[in-house]
Parts: sequence; C-alpha cells; structure tokens
Amino acid sequence: MEHCWHARFVWNLAVEQHAHWRPGRRAAPGFIEQCRQLTEARAANPWLAAGSVIVQQQALKDFTEAMANFFRRTHRRPTWRRRGRAEGFRIVAVKPGDVRRVSRKVGEVKVAKIGWVRFRWSRAVAEGVKSYRITCDRAGRWHIAFAVAPKPIAGPGAGAAVGVDRGVVVSAALSTGELLNAPTLRRPEKARLLRLQRKLARAQRGSNRRSKVKTAIAKLRARETDRRKDWVEKTSTYLARQFDVIAVENLKITNMTRSARGSRDVPGRGVRQKAGLNRGILANGWGLLVTRLEHKAPGRVVKVDPRYTSQRCSACGIVDREARESQAAFRCRSCGFAANADVNAALNIRHAAGHAVTARGGPPLGELMNREPQRDLLPVR
Repeated sequence: MEHCWHARFVWNLAVEQHAHWRPGRRAAPGFIEQCRQLTEARAANPWLAAGSVIVQQQALKDFTEAMANFFRRTHRRPTWRRRGRAEGFRIVAVKPGDVRRVSRKVGEVKVAKIGWVRFRWSRAVAEGVKSYRITCDRAGRWHIAFAVAPKPIAGPGAGAAVGVDRGVVVSAALSTGELLNAPTLRRPEKARLLRLQRKLARAQRGSNRRSKVKTAIAKLRARETDRRKDWVEKTSTYLARQFDVIAVENLKITNMTRSARGSRDVPGRGVRQKAGLNRGILANGWGLLVTRLEHKAPGRVVKVDPRYTSQRCSACGIVDREARESQAAFRCRSCGFAANADVNAALNIRHAAGHAVTARGGPPLGELMNREPQRDLLPVR
C-alpha cells in the first residue's frame, strides 16, 4: 500500500506544479526536470526514499502522458488523486523471471521493495512482458494487469456490415434486428443499494460505520461495473467476429453527459431529469463499447453523423419527426414501413456508413448499400 501512497503523493505534487502556471510565467517543469526534483526530494525525505524510485518515476511518467492527452483534447485535465480512489502503481523493466506460475490458478510476481506477491492466474501471461500495473478499486479488491498488445480479431471476410444504435432503454440495437442489453443490478441488489445510501446519509462523517457503509456500496457498484465490462467484452468480440464493417454513431459522450446544473446566477433546467439520462448513458457503456470495437477490429469501425438517424425511415429515406410513435415504435407515414425504432436507427447508421465508405473511394459494400424496404424485419410491440 505504501507504493500507492508514494505514487499518489508524487502525482499530486505534479498536479500542484502545473496548477500554479499562468500565462506569462515560466513553463511548468517537464518529466526530466521533475525526475531531478524527485531525486532531491528523496534525499531530503527518508520516508519517500524508503519507497521504490521506479514507482515514483512512473507516476510522473503517467502524469506526463495524461497532460499530453489533455493537450491533444482526447482526455480531461489531470486532477488530484484522493485516498481510496484509483489507487495503484506501475512497475517497468520486468525481467523474464519476475513472473512465474505456481499452480493452475495461482501465479507470483516480484514487486520492488516488497518481494513475491501471489495473484489469481485468470489467463495466460504472454512471454516478454515489460511492465505491469497493480491497482486497488473502491471495493478493496487488488488487480494486476500486464501490458501486452492483443492481436486484433479477424472478420469473416464476406463483406458483412452491421449498424449499431446505442440507447438507454436498449443498450445496443443491431441492424439485423437483435436487441442487446447490458446487465445491471438485480432488483434485490438495487433495493439493498438504496438502503445503504440512506444509511450513508445518516452516518457521521469520519466514523467507522460510515466507512463500512461506503465499502458495502462500493462492492455493489463494482459488481455492476464488472457485469457491464463483461457484457462489453463479449458483445464487441461477437461483432468483430461476425461482421467486416461495424457502423456506429459519432457521439460526443463527454458533452452529452455534462451536467445541466448551470451556475448560481444562471441555474439550469431539468437538472434531475438530465442527471438520470446521464446515469443511463454511462450505465450502458456507450463509450467503452466503441473503444473495445476499435481495439478488436481496427480499421473496420465506421463512425457516421448521428443526425436524423432516429427520425429517418430506413426504407424510403423520408425524415419525419412524428414517425416515431413511442420509444420502441417507428411507423413511416409516407411508405408505411414499421419496425422497432432502435432497429430502424441502426439500419440508417448502416446505410450512412455505406455512403461514407463509397465517398472515401473504397469499394461499395453490397449489403451495406441495400436500401430495399424490410417491412417484416421486426414487428412493433
């Protein structure tokens, strides 16, 4: 745990250094200068020198990469790390003998300044790993992840394409008519979570009782997160194996899940409703699904313009706001095409991806460009 404390301490120092920067001042120190300052800090503080210099330097390396991602506008600005949240550290320069298998389900890894630490051997560790990361989640569970670039999943090679419409009620609707839903907490688990949240509101801050309740809530949240990640992995693998082209909407999820609270002078409207929508979007793993698809099927994921995908008829192409009779029902008033609203949107996404591929000079996708009416695709319930 001391490695986690040292990594968090060094990270927060780097955040503080960059927080003091203002236009007109000298540039904030970079990775090399921070490593030099870390050497001086270790010489002046024995408790910091007692830790691993690799762990502390890698915390600075992670911060440098986080700042680079922020300037690339792909991630948010790095913020303070708090105790009990995202605890962890990274070890590099791993030697071949630093990881070994003890039994069928048990392995050992050599951690600097600690020694051999056992872990559950859940999958094969690739040869030649150079680094690994050890983390502790809010539920108090320790995880180890070895840095290995997985091989992409090969498609069927038949030119099959699919459109994926992500939603709140239906997590992912496919243009083939399949409706996929991410698992969540069961009804008894939701009731227990509500009781624990009420108990947390009554608990005194800093008390042991509050700490136990927070741990119990974290375990339930971790269970929900594990189920969602497992669903994303299985769904992304299924799509990568069954289809050569996977079309999704180009959604700005960070902007879509931004709070509507507003400010003190200009308060927002419908804050609670917007907060519920944000929770629904995040609970269905919209961003993680596309990220894992890009990892497993690189070059085969096409992002299309999301405008009018839910209002356009996939059979005749007419855009009609009134055609969507309810959340699940779509009926075109021009040609009479009727289908599940999410499946109709997925068909539009697939059609738009076909036009995008052809416009870039690629070969036309036969199945992708098929715009024949499919009136019996899915009955409206």
